[in-house]
Amino acid sequence: MTLSFFDQFMSPVFLGIPLIVLAMSLPWILYPQPTSRWLNNRPLTLQNWFINRSTLQILLPLSPSGHHWALLLTTLMIFLLTLNILGLLPYTFTPTTQLSMTLGLAVPLWLATVIIGLRNQPTHALGHLLPEGTPTLLIPVLIIIETISLFIRPLALGVRLTANLTAGHLLIQLIATAAFVLTSLSPTLALLTSTLLFLLTLLEIAVAMIQAYVFVLLLSLYLQENI
Repeated sequence: MTLSFFDQFMSPVFLGIPLIVLAMSLPWILYPQPTSRWLNNRPLTLQNWFINRSTLQILLPLSPSGHHWALLLTTLMIFLLTLNILGLLPYTFTPTTQLSMTLGLAVPLWLATVIIGLRNQPTHALGHLLPEGTPTLLIPVLIIIETISLFIRPLALGVRLTANLTAGHLLIQLIATAAFVLTSLSPTLALLTSTLLFLLTLLEIAVAMIQAYVFVLLLSLYLQENI
């Protein structure tokens, strides 16, 4: 039986239990807990350095009033980063290729930023819907366009993450299949295809890291507009 290339994006089920639950809880098992000691081992020191640098980079566009979100944004980035990279391993499943998960993260967090803006500074938050100096005839049109763009933000967040990972995984599988078929037909061409596959895998690792960062960075920019 020939399987579809898209079967890799289906959430596997074992004994009636969706394995996406296990995949989403795995990152917390992989990372060691920080300790109160002055000196730590090398992996823990490297982990703390990476978390500190990531937090500083995420908080860069935020004013001091938005620094309360530091723990949430840093945790979200590490969570997405781990899921994206683990999904590149053989016989694994990438939960972030499911729109239900990415939208489940994007919509509540985006809605929280909007509610914060409407609660703390409603005039400024609603002012984004109408640029200053707009001609009177264009006011209704611009308000509709800006409102649509506001509600499209969470959809763009979720679809961007899912689409990039899905496209990369499909391309890797297509090239891997071509390399396997060409092994018996043309070993030289198969070797070139395998080299391309290796380079594409490195690119996909970079994409997995960048997309996790972009997801959180856009959330921080949305937050900055509303605080």
